[in-house]
Amino acid sequence: MRRASVATLLLVVLTAFLPAQARAADNGEWSVEPADSAITPRTAFQLSARPGATLADRAVVSNSTGEPLTLRLHLADAYNTPRDGGLAVRGSEETQRDVGTWGRPEQDVVTVPAHAAVTVAFTLAVPADAPPGDHVGALVAVDERVRPGAGSFIGVRRAVGSRIHLRVEGAQRPALAVEGLRLTTSNPPVPGTGDSSTTVSFTLHNTGNVTLDPRATLRIGGVRIGGPATRQLTNLPAELLPGEQVRVTEDWEGAPSGWGEATVTVTAGGIGATGSVGFLDLPWILLAAALALAGGGAAVLLARRRRRTGRGGRTGRGGRAGRPAVG
Repeated sequence: MRRASVATLLLVVLTAFLPAQARAADNGEWSVEPADSAITPRTAFQLSARPGATLADRAVVSNSTGEPLTLRLHLADAYNTPRDGGLAVRGSEETQRDVGTWGRPEQDVVTVPAHAAVTVAFTLAVPADAPPGDHVGALVAVDERVRPGAGSFIGVRRAVGSRIHLRVEGAQRPALAVEGLRLTTSNPPVPGTGDSSTTVSFTLHNTGNVTLDPRATLRIGGVRIGGPATRQLTNLPAELLPGEQVRVTEDWEGAPSGWGEATVTVTAGGIGATGSVGFLDLPWILLAAALALAGGGAAVLLARRRRRTGRGGRTGRGGRAGRPAVG
């Protein structure tokens, strides 16, 4: 039951973590958002600090239901999920290594009256040896009640998290790597008699220290027939956090026939990375025809050689038989 609860918790936080979201992290019953500044409202905690500094901020936890809600608060690290690259945060029972260990809310548990809000302060103590760059986490409010899930043995705990984006001052080093590139093509044995498809997959690795918004292009070169020569890839994470790795997979109808090289180029933040892999996909009918032609040509050459050898051998024997005797 613990595993089911944790999995559901992460999915709820993921929904509240969408980067395009321009409102409070809200699940319809309660929300968590930064307390507004005197100048402009905030949709996330955008913070900056030197190593060794201590920051203080405030969050507003609102209850939209008709009864009081008791919620447990904690800070957590964010990460990219390997499955689809979306953002999620680690549960309170998981090991925290970054923002989740640097701070805590003023209150671990708050009770919010019906249709009301409570302001909660929290602090972040940035370690003196904190590496420069982006550190992303969230202030999470968890409903400790376990609710029934889709299965009879599944319990669900719901949670909402408001993003904390902390940039530690120092050198910013954006860097990317494209690793383990694979291109898989599927063509019918006889061209035009069935469906064809292409799948490309690779690991996208943020090897730098800043958050990136990657864009990727696939190019296929060589001797080829059919399929696009260039394709913009879309199944990419909207944000790739420092140090995170995501396996990207995308497929589409249509595939090239022939041989050549596939190259994926990823760009983000003014930098880029590439990965290449060769491909070979010849329909069986063309391969069989090529082998037949090659075999037929070899047979013709062998027959000609045998005929030439045969003619030369008979002439030589006849000359020896008719040679006159020397007296």
